[in-house]
Amino acid sequence: MRHFYSILFFTILLCGCGKEENYIPEVVVNYNVTLTQFSLQAKNGVLLVPNHGVAGLIIVKTPLGSFVAFDRCSTVNPEKKCAIVPDDNSITATDPCSGAKFSLLDGTPQKAPAEKNLKIYNVSLQGNVLLNVTN
Repeated sequence: MRHFYSILFFTILLCGCGKEENYIPEVVVNYNVTLTQFSLQAKNGVLLVPNHGVAGLIIVKTPLGSFVAFDRCSTVNPEKKCAIVPDDNSITATDPCSGAKFSLLDGTPQKAPAEKNLKIYNVSLQGNVLLNVTN
C-alpha cells in the first residue's frame, strides 16, 4: 500500500509540472527616454525600442496624455518572437506572423488568433522629464 501511495504521489507531481505554453519569458527591462527624445523619435505617439524586452518595446502616448509600454513580442506563438507592428491608426498593432491584432491602449487582443494580452511594463514619469519603463 505504501508503494501505491508513492507511485500516486509521484504521478500527481509529474502532472503538475507541465510546461506552460504560449508565455512571454521574463527578462529584465529598465529603459529611460526623455520626453523630448520621445517626441522627436515617436511616430503618431508610438515609439519602437529595439534590443529591450523579448522582441523590443513599444511605448505609446495615449489620447489622455499618459504612457503605456508593452513588449513587442506577440502572444500568438511567442517562441517565434514575432514583433508586433503599429497600424497606421496608432490604436492597434498587428502581428505580421499570424495576423493577430492588439490594442495599443491596453494590450488586449482585437483579432484572432490572439487570445492573451500583450506583456505590459510599468511606466513612470520622473520629474516631468524622463520616462522610465521597468518590470
